[in-house]
Amino acid sequence: MDKLIKLLHEGNYSCVIKNKEISTFTQRGITDLYDLLNTDPAFLRGAQIADKVIGKAAAVLMVLGRVQEVYTDIISEPALVLLRRANIKLDCMQVVPRIQNRDRTGWCPLETLCYEENSLEILYSIIHDLSLIHISEPTRHSLIS
Repeated sequence: MDKLIKLLHEGNYSCVIKNKEISTFTQRGITDLYDLLNTDPAFLRGAQIADKVIGKAAAVLMVLGRVQEVYTDIISEPALVLLRRANIKLDCMQVVPRIQNRDRTGWCPLETLCYEENSLEILYSIIHDLSLIHISEPTRHSLIS
């Protein structure tokens, strides 16, 4: 996991995922996780992920993807609860009540929409229906492991 964390910070990636090979990602928010879950779910299954910020929506995608281990700099309390309930090994630097939006003027829209809900199916539906999400090719860059 140390190698993933180092890559995350030194490469300024949005997330780094290891499952047999190490891949780096650069899209903002949860886009890469969402795309992977929908286009290559086998890559997430059993994977280790290093991510800078994890809110509840990202945690939902990790749980549905059956990720094994997660490191993050910042995690929201609802995301922490969700990952722990799923028995996903977690290491984090800071726990916050909610994730802020990019402007730091309020809460992240996805965090707000997902905050009260507990059903993974309904949470996925909320994420899927949000107009900001679109299925595209993940920005995966594979590295030699």
